[in-house]
Amino acid sequence: MSAGKEQLDVEDEFIAVETEDAEPVVVETAKTNLSKRRTIDNLLEERRLQKQLADYDFDL
Repeated sequence: MSAGKEQLDVEDEFIAVETEDAEPVVVETAKTNLSKRRTIDNLLEERRLQKQLADYDFDL
């Protein structure tokens, strides 16, 4: 292991090559991930509220 920083060679050029048989990439994963995240958030919120309701002292 070396403690010093090493210089890495990085190519800055990126050449995009388009082919005729390439299909366009459909970006649905962001929408599905967001939908799943909202569902999880809603379930967690419901559990938190149910726990607060169960812990609430009704005999005031």
